[in-house]
Amino acid sequence: MGELDADLEALVAAIERSVDALPSLHRIGRPAAPDPGPLAMATECFRWICFPGYFGPREGASPGVGTFLRRAVKGLGESLRPELARAAGLEGGDAARARGWIKDLLRHVPGIRTVLAEDADEAMHADPAAKSLDEIILCYPGLQAMVDHRLAHALHGMGVPLVPRMIAEGAHRRTGIDIHPGATIAAGLFIDHGTGVVIGETTVIGRRCRLYQGVTLGALTPDLGPGRPATRGVKRHPTLGDRVVVYAGATILGGDTVIGDGATINGGVFLTQSVPPGSVVQAPRPELVMKSRG
Repeated sequence: MGELDADLEALVAAIERSVDALPSLHRIGRPAAPDPGPLAMATECFRWICFPGYFGPREGASPGVGTFLRRAVKGLGESLRPELARAAGLEGGDAARARGWIKDLLRHVPGIRTVLAEDADEAMHADPAAKSLDEIILCYPGLQAMVDHRLAHALHGMGVPLVPRMIAEGAHRRTGIDIHPGATIAAGLFIDHGTGVVIGETTVIGRRCRLYQGVTLGALTPDLGPGRPATRGVKRHPTLGDRVVVYAGATILGGDTVIGDGATINGGVFLTQSVPPGSVVQAPRPELVMKSRG
């Protein structure tokens, strides 16, 4: 790249001074943070492993399952291991832990695939628009988000810093579904459409639940005095029992809020209290006003 003209050099110098004045906002000359690009490739390789033949290489003759999986596992390791090492280094940890984390993740894969099969099955059962399991696996953003969440949640459970959150944010950008990697989600979650769904860190969701677009499972704003930081390590988000249905635009807040098994929360509800099993919760019917254009 050629030299900048005098005006641009002056502007760069001003920006450089601002960087020097805010050292917490740069990592130039310091240990590198994980890179979102390789993490996106690692997530894609994990998708190959979870759904072999649906995603991944298509060229040439179809390989056997073992050949395909070896290639996918190699790609996962090459993409993920350096970023895990960088994450460990940021916290003063041993970068060699990255290899152990990869092996631990692979030990989780058979169980994760079983859970994802239930996620896909629930979508097929719940959505009359679904024509086939192929359509769900290839097209449904809810299942795509759950693949990423199952990966991020496994790494989160191993104590991996930063990387699980970055994987979750990658899924958020692609699907519009924001799931914190700490959220505990049992098998069979169906997220229909999904845009605008938010699931907070300490949320617990039981088996065979269904969430529609715009649902928030969030936290109440903590009462913070001057200079008081938010309290961490406490349950701040709701618990949903088994077979709970939450329709579009509903908001459920609070760590003490428990939605009982088989309950239905109708669209537009704002809820900060627990609900008994089998209940139907609905907001007051809005008053509609129709006017003639004539």
